Amino acid sequence: MADNGVIPSFIKGGETDTLVDVGATFDRAPLRQPLFLNSVPKSGTHLIRNIMRMFVPEAQQYHGDYIQAPNLRLHMAAFRAQPPFVSWGHLLFDDYSVLALQQVRHILLVRDPYDWVLARARFFLSDEFNGNLNNIKGGAVSMEEALNMMILGVHQKQPSLLDVYTHNAVAWSGTKAIIIRYEDLAAAANDLQSRAAERFFTQLLDNCGVETPPDWRARVEAGADRRLSRTARENLNIGVEIPDVLPDAQKRLVDFCAPGLRTLLGYS
Repeated sequence: MADNGVIPSFIKGGETDTLVDVGATFDRAPLRQPLFLNSVPKSGTHLIRNIMRMFVPEAQQYHGDYIQAPNLRLHMAAFRAQPPFVSWGHLLFDDYSVLALQQVRHILLVRDPYDWVLARARFFLSDEFNGNLNNIKGGAVSMEEALNMMILGVHQKQPSLLDVYTHNAVAWSGTKAIIIRYEDLAAAANDLQSRAAERFFTQLLDNCGVETPPDWRARVEAGADRRLSRTARENLNIGVEIPDVLPDAQKRLVDFCAPGLRTLLGYS
């Protein structure tokens, strides 16, 4: 990897990054200030990343890794002022993260906790996930049991929904972080001709320090192509059927474990 953290033609793991060629079809203005696209894990990170890559020159895209607390100190170059980069990851709120982002534009993507449980379950039960919960794959546990694990966590293996949202979302509330909802981003990307979509993306780009070009719709459409996201729902191989809507019993469990969370995030 080059000193600036850029991998021009490949993403981590050696898989060809087709977005390099897609983005090259657009005339992208230089980024003037570092930008970090933060998110609650499983909340649409690929969607906002891929869209913003259509607006920022390839040379200013930091491809070193998804930046998280364990590897933050290895990727401080992503936040330097010269040259400024757009980077992405899942930075929880702590002293190191706050200090690292002092001079960085900070966008934080969140998701309805009800839908987050489903997205997390699909990923953990998919062939694409390889980790400490592989033993629950392939129908080893029921759908309801898997969902409960996503909500409550698994002792010494995976954090609970409350822990994830507390440190990755709630703790950033009231700071300079601009919090946007995945549902609003997806709705705007799916209805690009609407005035609501124009208002949404004009505001998002302004918050990112990017001027809105005349062809913004084409750029969003290209970046939002779900075929280019390895973690899009339809691109995952899952051995257990996960419903489209969280069952009522699990909704009650979310409300019990994280009372007031959905209200705080604007979902009720």
